[in-house]
Amino acid sequence: MQHAPAARPSPAPAARPPLGAALAAVLALTTAACAVGGRGADRPAGPVPPNPRSPAALPSPGLPPVLTRGQARTALITAADLGEAWEPTRGAATWRDDLLKATAGRSDCRRLLDVLYTEDLFGADAATAPRATVALDDAEGGAQLHYRVTSYRAADLDRTLAWLGTLPDTCGRFEARATAHGTVRDVRVAALPLPDAGDARRGLRVTVADAAPDDRSDGDARDGILTVDLVAVRVGDDAISLTNGTLGEPADDATRTSVEVGTGRLTEARRQGRAQV
Repeated sequence: MQHAPAARPSPAPAARPPLGAALAAVLALTTAACAVGGRGADRPAGPVPPNPRSPAALPSPGLPPVLTRGQARTALITAADLGEAWEPTRGAATWRDDLLKATAGRSDCRRLLDVLYTEDLFGADAATAPRATVALDDAEGGAQLHYRVTSYRAADLDRTLAWLGTLPDTCGRFEARATAHGTVRDVRVAALPLPDAGDARRGLRVTVADAAPDDRSDGDARDGILTVDLVAVRVGDDAISLTNGTLGEPADDATRTSVEVGTGRLTEARRQGRAQV
């Protein structure tokens, strides 16, 4: 009697891959298929540029909206505002290099001279670059007025105004040395009263003259005096700044008119700018 051969044991089932690995493989295949079928296949390797409307492409919330250059230009003063003697400038005044290009021992006084020469009151970087500028000459009196509109943070503008306010005390009188030929200048700084305009304002009157051989206190004893009014007015996150310099008698009305008319125009430019947003 024949016996049937013993049944062989069935082979063990193949081990299944873990569920997580299988899902990862499916996702990888799906991603590759999308890249081949879509525009992603044409993109170069590297970081993807931000979408124009993504947070990375939007302006920093720390910076206020600024006037457009067109809006800033409408806030400028004109020769017609100052009187018949004023006209568009014909070039930088000759006294600028001779009397203002100088240095001083005290840092605040040196910074003041730099501001008077460069007229970068709020800084020279792109963030504080003027939005609009104008330069005007008094053909009869020889004065020259430079006027700027700048947009920046109100707190930073106020810090500059506060610094201007300290200068009559820290730099009330000091000696400056011309950088070209070493001539010593006698510089005096006093507060300049201004019309009640804008949110904050500050004005200085700076006189620069040849240093007298003796220590005279009488300002009339000095010859060849340059007088420069330095003024800044803040309106919100925008500001106007101006210098009005002359070798003759300073025209107070030109400085005051520039402040009054300019502040009114800047306020209106800001109002129209907000209405257009």
